[in-house]
Amino acid sequence: MMDNLRAASNHVVLKIILGLIILSFVLTGVGNYLIGGGNDYAAKVNGHEISRAELEQGYNNERNRQQQMLGDQFSQLASNEGYMQQMRQQALSQLIDQALLDQYIKDLHIGISDEQVKQAIFNQKAFQTNGKFDNAKYSGLITSMGFTADQYAEALRKQLATQQLINAIANTDFMLKGETGKLVDLVSQQREIRQAVIDVNALAAKQSASDEEVSQYYQQHQNSFMAPEQFRVSYIKMDAASLQENASEADIQSWYDQHKADYSQPQRNRYSVIQTKTEADANAVVEALKKGEDFAALAKSKSIDPISARKGGDMGWLEPNTTPDELKNANLTQKGQLSGAIKSSVGFLVVRLDDIQPEQVKPLAEVHDAIADKVKQEKAVDAFYKMQQKVSEAASNDNESLAGAAQASGLKVAETGWITRDNLPADLDFDQVKQAIFNGGLVGQNGAPGNNSDIISVDGDRAFVLRISEHKPEAVKPLDQVKAQIVDTLKHDKATQQAKAQADKLLADLKAGKADALQAAGLTLSASKSFDRNAQDPVAQSAFNLPQPTDNKPSWGVSEDMQGNVVLVALDKVSAGNMPQAQIDEMVKGVTQNNAQIAFEALLENLRKEAKIKYGAAAQNQ
Repeated sequence: MMDNLRAASNHVVLKIILGLIILSFVLTGVGNYLIGGGNDYAAKVNGHEISRAELEQGYNNERNRQQQMLGDQFSQLASNEGYMQQMRQQALSQLIDQALLDQYIKDLHIGISDEQVKQAIFNQKAFQTNGKFDNAKYSGLITSMGFTADQYAEALRKQLATQQLINAIANTDFMLKGETGKLVDLVSQQREIRQAVIDVNALAAKQSASDEEVSQYYQQHQNSFMAPEQFRVSYIKMDAASLQENASEADIQSWYDQHKADYSQPQRNRYSVIQTKTEADANAVVEALKKGEDFAALAKSKSIDPISARKGGDMGWLEPNTTPDELKNANLTQKGQLSGAIKSSVGFLVVRLDDIQPEQVKPLAEVHDAIADKVKQEKAVDAFYKMQQKVSEAASNDNESLAGAAQASGLKVAETGWITRDNLPADLDFDQVKQAIFNGGLVGQNGAPGNNSDIISVDGDRAFVLRISEHKPEAVKPLDQVKAQIVDTLKHDKATQQAKAQADKLLADLKAGKADALQAAGLTLSASKSFDRNAQDPVAQSAFNLPQPTDNKPSWGVSEDMQGNVVLVALDKVSAGNMPQAQIDEMVKGVTQNNAQIAFEALLENLRKEAKIKYGAAAQNQ
């Protein structure tokens, strides 16, 4: 079967097949199987070498994955040498784990049949159109990727074997019915509670704070009263959109003439093929067709290419860059025209030209408005860059102000009030602008105004030049500005301590059986309310840490609510709740998957302990 697959990778149908599949595996790491070479190695795992090329590929795969996931944030991480070193070590660790798994799979004699490999190839969604194989995709990509079917099949075989091992581990964990029932009872449990609230704010209103206490708190917590660094910024904003002018008809016609290929679809041909092993078989097919036999029926019965045969030989629409050479060289120019026997690398072909779609060019009238927009945008961009050049030169020549830059651009200088990192005006809210303002490079000595900035480009079509006109460094706020805040904090802290002490005393009295303790303290219990474990209320959550009530007496505890009040909690009743079967199934699935993950990690750990792993210069020199 694999001989057939190797042959299929070269014939005219499967020349449109494996590229995207291979690409997807290269990007996710399976392509590492196909990478070899290098004068040194990154590591040896029980004698198996992991090459430097494999390590570089794995590192680049992880780098690309994180860059796609994190976007602009990745550039900051990439500048951290320690972080990138950690990423490289992670890539090497993954390669070592994969090598250990490959060896373990071999020891277990886990095998993947040729048929399984073939079906995995045919089932790849990346190579399907509307759920079916798209021959054009296969043909165009196998050539451009430069891989053979053998290489890809071997990589896929290893991937499938690894997945089979993982599935075997994951599917061995289970929960007994009794275990499930107890877990359901625990998770769905409900508790009925009553609450008595000690109002901390009411107690705080009765507290006082002396000047000595305020001063001492201020001295001990000065880091909490820092005034952030502040700036006043002068700037000129340049925007390409504001420079757009109308496009002349001559400009539009010139653009259209220069970019006509952008509005054209090349000629497309639709072919059908029948592939045979021998020239005699191909000639027999030609004779049968000349006698009037149906091409599609012959393709299904005679063609040795399983993919095109299922479609009656139909190859679909092909453009010149996706048409195999065998079809081009047939020199078929008229619809219905039939070739003779064509020799190919895998046998012989009989080809029919089914249909022709001539080259189509959209007329100027149809694309006139779109081209006008492009011309306007190009002119605006040209003017935009010329303005940037003028402003840059003027800002450099007159570094004491933005007056020269304003004159060169014809734009006004804007001024901000005092700003910090937390209240930047929307007009300046760009990462590049923030960095220029807050990195200290534009501030002169002793906080004096410094130089004009360079041109700062943002979003591709806007730019700024700016200067710091005034600067205040970070400093501790004076006591008179924060005294009221400190007094409120001290009074609230004292009230909280008083409330907790009162709660602890009441808790001791209630546990001792003094039923009138709450009434004597002027507190009342709320009506009973039931909560489950999903409740977000911190008081309700604390109730699940209390012991179950006994002898028809509540179980007591102390908590705090979301307003910061101290709360006495009476747990009156614990009862079992209900859980839908679908939720039970999901819970069991989650537990078993977690156990399977633990088992898999334990397997890898044991394989590492028993393995002989030697790190080479390629890894040690990173």
